Amino acid sequence: MKKYSTSTWLLFLIPSLLGILLFLVPIPTEDGWLVTIAVLANIMAGAIESFVPWIMMGILIVAALGSLLFSTKKVNETEYVSFFDKLFNVNLFWTFVRVLGAIFSIMVLFQIGPEPVWNENTGGLLLSGSGLLSFLFTIFFFAGLFLPLLMNFGLLEFFGTMMVKIMRPLFRLPGRSSIDALASWVGDGTIGVLLTSKQYEANKYTQREAAIIGTTFSVVSITFAIVVIQEIGLGTYFLPYYATVILAGIVLALIMPRLYPLTNKPTTFMDGTPQESQTEDVPDGYNVASHGLEKALSKADDNRSLSNFFKDGFKNVLDMWIGVAPVVMAFGTIALMLAEYTPVFSILGMPFVPYLNLLGVPEAAEAAQLMVVGFADMFLPAILGAGIESELTRFVVATMSVTQLIYMSEVGGLLLGSKIPVNILDLVIIFILRTVIALPIVVGVAHLLF
Repeated sequence: MKKYSTSTWLLFLIPSLLGILLFLVPIPTEDGWLVTIAVLANIMAGAIESFVPWIMMGILIVAALGSLLFSTKKVNETEYVSFFDKLFNVNLFWTFVRVLGAIFSIMVLFQIGPEPVWNENTGGLLLSGSGLLSFLFTIFFFAGLFLPLLMNFGLLEFFGTMMVKIMRPLFRLPGRSSIDALASWVGDGTIGVLLTSKQYEANKYTQREAAIIGTTFSVVSITFAIVVIQEIGLGTYFLPYYATVILAGIVLALIMPRLYPLTNKPTTFMDGTPQESQTEDVPDGYNVASHGLEKALSKADDNRSLSNFFKDGFKNVLDMWIGVAPVVMAFGTIALMLAEYTPVFSILGMPFVPYLNLLGVPEAAEAAQLMVVGFADMFLPAILGAGIESELTRFVVATMSVTQLIYMSEVGGLLLGSKIPVNILDLVIIFILRTVIALPIVVGVAHLLF
């Protein structure tokens, strides 16, 4: 194994341990056990509660105006693409969504236009001082800023290499795909989709592998999971909640690649060449741990710049604020209006009522509609389910919303816009299958807890 200096070892160990402590280790608070990132976000949210809705409106307006300005600019993929190009130069649909989000925020804060848009049960619920978007502002700030602790100093490389011998026999995937999954888990599902798409375009994954990874391993990040469990009023249950998400996610990852439509995807690469034997041997003179350690130390050695650390962190923050907040405001307001003023979700959720009753879930009729609304956006079940009285049911709703994975406001939309070979029908089928398979697991854990 190559020799590395003490400073490189410290550069791998200290930031990685700090990242684990911030994102994964809960601490006792007045509200129970919460991960440190959530504690910091809550403190900041309390301090700026009175004016954070106005800050969010400003961010939503910037997202809309920036996207409108950049929509006229053609990006040449062969040239360098700036961060702001990537941030604002989105397609026509997402530009429209950002503009709609900004319009809704103005209507809410000034209470103008039709009341169904801005009343306290729809847009007003999202953009109040203690609403979801206010919490997103603070959680994205801290999570985005400190995310490089997990991403830039070798932690992903170490665990990714350690998982080489697990991915192929269990999930029919190459070992490198574990890095995509880990990047999603600690970063964001969008990171996983983008990584997968790039590797597919580089002929590192077959069509089947790319489809499996994109729809099964682009998991909801810890950050988003924290937001969901806080929003539904069960923040003190974060550990069993996230453990259940992991359990259900692993079971689904074992089953889904063996079911239609994923099992029907071709085992050819993007350029049409067929897949040959995919053995991934550890180099001579190494074992799995030493090989992973060398890759981790090499990654840490490449990231010595403190300014780049903060630059990457603030880019993450802006990416989350500009990319996610408008989608939540636009989709969230529309879905809340549909839930408040129409029977759409009740009708779509009706087939789940007998299934939930069979599993012994209280308030099954209310929960059933939330089993389908997650296809639009992952946050919506938590927003709409916050009023359910049963803690068991709220736990099921929160866990399912994260486990379903295919939500069109982000991961689903990204998958359709990428080169990964899946279509809208594939995503609908995968969403339904994930829901049906995961429910008994999640409900079983919920019955043990409550």
